[in-house]
Amino acid sequence: MEFAEGYRLLWLFFVYSFAGWVTEVFLKFLEYKRFINRGFLIGPYCPIYGTGAVIITLGAGLLLPVDRSWAMSFLIAFVLCGLLEYMTSYLLEKYFHARWWDYTRRPMNLNGRVWIGNLILFGIGGVLILKVFNPRLFALAAHMEPRLFTALLTALSILFVADGITSYFIMNLLKQGVEKSRADKSEEIAAEVRYLLENRSVFHKRIMDAYPELTFRTEKVKARLERIRNEGEALRLLAEEKVEAMEAYAREAASKNLTPTRILQREIIEKQDALIAALKDGGDEKDLEALEEAIRENKETLENRERRLRLMRAE
Repeated sequence: MEFAEGYRLLWLFFVYSFAGWVTEVFLKFLEYKRFINRGFLIGPYCPIYGTGAVIITLGAGLLLPVDRSWAMSFLIAFVLCGLLEYMTSYLLEKYFHARWWDYTRRPMNLNGRVWIGNLILFGIGGVLILKVFNPRLFALAAHMEPRLFTALLTALSILFVADGITSYFIMNLLKQGVEKSRADKSEEIAAEVRYLLENRSVFHKRIMDAYPELTFRTEKVKARLERIRNEGEALRLLAEEKVEAMEAYAREAASKNLTPTRILQREIIEKQDALIAALKDGGDEKDLEALEEAIRENKETLENRERRLRLMRAE
């Protein structure tokens, strides 16, 4: 039996949400060697995966008269799922003051919310969804008894809505805990939130375990990070200035040390003559000081050379 488009999309949403949850749990098990119930909801589903599959299906349907190629399927998933992940990250951070995933250290990332590796996987996944899985899932739904299929989707929808309401209150408690915190470090806020949730139900405590890499971004934390960045930039500029000054000094010293003794002696005589002439003519005081400084530096260079020669002869 061919079901209405809304039922077909709802069917895809639940199947891919569950598949996404299984994928997340498996990947985190490989990373942390323990079971982690991923996602914001209590049940075994990650709605972002189901939503991604649905928008890929809708996008492909709109472009079906134009292009049915695998390349177009890849591009649709690459772009639409990338936008979905970016906007989900942005909205969750704005509402909960927390960064639930962060790709800042990954190559070719956009504000740490998406990165090229995931986008390529989204594209490949989109091709599999459109070309392999969707036809089979639609065929499976068509072979189900209509009333059983409708009852299944209705029951799943009721459970999903109930789960969403319960999880909303849990997440709102976390949000309030973050907003009341006066700490300026993500780790301190996380400790306060854990303390707030630890005496509550297992449903409350699971959200912190679901995202071990969770970082909090309150205004205090952002201000502290900005202050650290500014201080780091100031130190970097100061270090660069010191290095440049040392390099200039080294070049000047090397230039003097490489100048032959006879030339240095001639320069001293010429500068002394210029100093005497300037004194007779009542020259500018700054010019007189510059000449005196140049004569003194040249004399010090000659004296250092003579000192080194005496030491070498003594040895």
